[in-house]
Amino acid sequence: MTEQISSDFLREIPKTDLHVHLDGSLRIPTLIELAKEAGVELPSYEEQGLKDMVFKDSYADLPEYLQGFAYTVAVMQTSENIERIAYELVLDNLEEGVRYLEVRFAPQLHLRDDFPILDVLEAVSKGMDRAKKEHNRTAAVLNGEDICFEYGIIVCALRSFHADMSVYYANLFKALPTSPKKNVFATASLELIRAAWKLIREHELPIVGFDLAGEEAGYPAGDHKEAFGFAQSHFIRKTVHAGEAYGPESIFHAITECQANRIGHGTFLFAADRVLDPEIEDKAGYTEGLAQYVASQRITVEVCLTSNLQTTPSIACVSDHPVRKMIDRNLSVSICTDNRLVSNTSVTRELQLVVDETGINRHQLRNLVIAGFKGSFFPHRYSEKRAYVRQVINRYEQLEAAL
Repeated sequence: MTEQISSDFLREIPKTDLHVHLDGSLRIPTLIELAKEAGVELPSYEEQGLKDMVFKDSYADLPEYLQGFAYTVAVMQTSENIERIAYELVLDNLEEGVRYLEVRFAPQLHLRDDFPILDVLEAVSKGMDRAKKEHNRTAAVLNGEDICFEYGIIVCALRSFHADMSVYYANLFKALPTSPKKNVFATASLELIRAAWKLIREHELPIVGFDLAGEEAGYPAGDHKEAFGFAQSHFIRKTVHAGEAYGPESIFHAITECQANRIGHGTFLFAADRVLDPEIEDKAGYTEGLAQYVASQRITVEVCLTSNLQTTPSIACVSDHPVRKMIDRNLSVSICTDNRLVSNTSVTRELQLVVDETGINRHQLRNLVIAGFKGSFFPHRYSEKRAYVRQVINRYEQLEAAL
C-alpha cells in the first residue's frame, strides 16, 4: 500500500503542525537580512555557509543542535522582525498544504522594559493573522475548493535558564538573589502563564496553550506545578516536552503533575530500561500501563522524527524510533516538524519519512493526519472545531478518491 502514497498527495492533503518553534523556523535569507540590519554577527552571511556551519543535516548532539537558536533569537528583538518571521512561517506552511498551525516560543527570551509581552505576542499574532486573511480570501477557499487556515499560539516556559539568555531572566535573578534556582524557574513559569491569561482575557490574543521545554534531567516538570495548576484552573490547554531525552517517568510527571493534554516528543515512552525509580519493580508493566493510559485518554503525542534522529544518539534510524509502535498501539499521534530551519524539514517531509520508513498504509496515514486536527488546541468553540474537522475529512477524502 505504501507505494500508492505519493509525495504529491502528501503535499496536497490538509495537514497540521502542532509542535513547531518560531525561533527554530526562520527562512535563512531572512535571518541573514535581519542580522545585517541589527548588527548580529553570524558565522557566515551566505545561505550555504550557514547550512555548512550551523543549520546542518546532522548534528553531533543536542548542544550543537541548539547553537543556531542564539542567532535566530538575536534577530527577534523587535515587533517588526517577529511579525515578519511569523508571517513567513505561515506562508511556508500554506505552500505545502498545512491548514492548521500552532506555533510555540518563549516570549521571555524577548522581553525588555521597552518591549513588553503584549507587544511580543501581538507581533506574532499580527504576522500570522495577515497570512491567514490572505489565504482565506483566495478564490479556492471562497469557492469551497480549499479549506480555510486557522492558527494558535503556545507560550513556552523553560525548565531552566541562565541570566544571560535575556533581559527578563537577568532581572528575575536580580529580584530573587537568595532563592534556589528551581524557585526562580518556577516563578518565571507562573509569571508567564498569568501574563498569557491576562492577554487572552483583555486583548483576545489567540493563545491556545502553555508549554514547558528544556533539559529534562535534573529539572522535573513538577517544579512548575503551580503554573500548570493556574493554566488548568483557567481552562488553558497544556503540552509538555517530555520523554525527549529522558525516560517514561518524565511523561508520567507531565501527565500527573502538570495535567498535560499533549506530550511533546514522547520518544522514550516505551523505554522500560530508562525507568530510574528503584521503587518501580515491574518496569515493563509501568511503561505498558503508561502507554495504555496515554492511548485511552487520547493524549496526543507530538512526534518530531527528524529532530529526534538529529539529537538522540540512540536513535540512529527511523526503525529505532517508537513511532510505528505508537501507531500500532492506536495512540493519538501527530507528525510535527519541531524546527523547520534547524532540522531542515517540513510537515510533508516528515510524513514522507513515516510513509517510507515505517510501511504504514493509507488508513493509518489518514489517522495520523486527522489526529493533528482532532488533537489541536483549536482557538474557537468546540462546535466550530467539529465542523472544521469535518471539512478537513471531506477534503482529504476528495483528494484520496482522486488517486
